Parts: sequence; C-alpha cells; structure tokens
Amino acid sequence: MIHSLSDKVTFNNGTKIPGLGLGVFQIPDEDTPEVVKNGIINGYRLIDTAQIYGNEVGTGIGIKEGLAATGLSREELFVTSKVWNNHLTYDETIKAFEETLNRLALDYLDLYLIHWPGKNAFKESWQALEDLYAAGKIKAIGVSNFEIHHLEELLSFAKIVPVVNQVELHPKLTQQPLRDFCKKHDIKIQAWSPLMQGKILNESVVKAIAEKHQKTPAQIVLRWDIQQDILLVVKSVHEQRMQSNADIFDFALDTIDMERLNKLNEALRSGPDPDVFDF
Repeated sequence: MIHSLSDKVTFNNGTKIPGLGLGVFQIPDEDTPEVVKNGIINGYRLIDTAQIYGNEVGTGIGIKEGLAATGLSREELFVTSKVWNNHLTYDETIKAFEETLNRLALDYLDLYLIHWPGKNAFKESWQALEDLYAAGKIKAIGVSNFEIHHLEELLSFAKIVPVVNQVELHPKLTQQPLRDFCKKHDIKIQAWSPLMQGKILNESVVKAIAEKHQKTPAQIVLRWDIQQDILLVVKSVHEQRMQSNADIFDFALDTIDMERLNKLNEALRSGPDPDVFDF
C-alpha cells in the first residue's frame, strides 16, 4: 500500500509507477497544459492521457511547463498514453505510437496501453507494443478494459505479460474476479473513473463514512482503493480538488468501513461494457 503521493508500486518488469496519478480524460486540448502543469506543481508524478482524448499535444506542453516550474527532470515523471485499438494492424500500431510520441514531444513513454480489446482485435497491436518495448521506446506495456477472457486470449500468444490492466473500478463495480485473475498473473489493476464520474459521491453510505472521518466522500472512495492496493488515475481540472484528492494518507478506513463500501457493489458500469464495445 502506498503512503504518500510520491510513493511508487513496482510492476512485474521492475518499472515503478506512482500509485496515484492525474488523468486528463475529457479535458480540451487547449486547457490541458494548465491542468497538467498544476498537477506536477502539486506533486503528481503520473500523467495519464490517450490518443482518443485528443489532448496529447496539450499534455506534452503541460509536462514541459511543469518540469520547468519545478526543476524536475523528465525521468522523475511517469507518462502513460493509450492506442485506440480499432482493429489496428502491426504497422498501424507502430505509426500510432510514433504520432503519440510526436504530439507529446517526448523521447519515450513510461507506459503504453491498448485502450480497448474490441472483439479480440488486439493480437497485432500487442506484438507491436512488444517490439516497441524491446526497442526501448516504452518502459512498460499493458492493457485497458480487458476482461478475464480477453487476458486469457492475450496470454495465449504474448511473449510479455502486461504490467497493468486499467479498468473502470469503484464501490459499485468492484471487479473482484478480474482482480483475482490479474493478481494470479502479477498484473496490477489501475482504476479509471474511481469516483464513477461523481455519481458514487451521493451514496448515503459514502457520505456517512466521510462524516465519521471528517473527510470528503471523494477522499473516502479513493482511500478505499488505496487500502486494496489498487492504482489510481483521478481526473480534476481544479487545483484545489487535485490537492484534496491527494489528501488521503493521514487516515485509514476500518474493517467495517471497507465492508460497507464493498457491499455497494452492483456490477454497475458508468462507462462501456468491454464485451460489447467495439469500433
């Protein structure tokens, strides 16, 4: 379990990733530089973007400005992006990666993910990621939104086991069977939309636990993740909320709190179902 915003978790290939990072989903490209710069200034060392977000250029500018403002080196940041795997060939995946790197104005990525499995349309893309990793252009490779059967298919041909599976995960969608499978194969779980796009914050159980600990509902849910060793990507455009989201290391949820939150599980998604989502 991480104990501060600067704490890192070690992947199965030895690469270390910050346990809590800043995501930029749905942030317009022109607004992204300020958000990313403020995130870095406020202690975030993991920046998570994607090809489909349309803000890799702004993310790259924000990284440059954040490094300049803090005096950090590029190596002190962890940058993730994702390929929008719409049935891409090997060559198309290589090209998509190079375009992402150019938009970000970086020499390498720390982590590159296949964004969605589609209808098992990821074999060539994964082989491309493996070769990019072997060439040293990516420090680690992984997947996003893969269900157990997708991972089983991937592992049937992969030379490299993914380091992470980034999935929708929150108290309404605890994903326990998937988490168990990933743990068995030494694949870390990282949660996107850990606050269920804000919907989870109105739950009476969450509010009651927040009142008990004198914390915000968001801090309670994020702490629930931290105590289960779930990696986090949290989006915020407001500096004050960035600070609040990181202020989760000075208290702990007890066993009863955790059980009450776990009982909220309804296998309820706020995003697409990976089994039917294709493009």
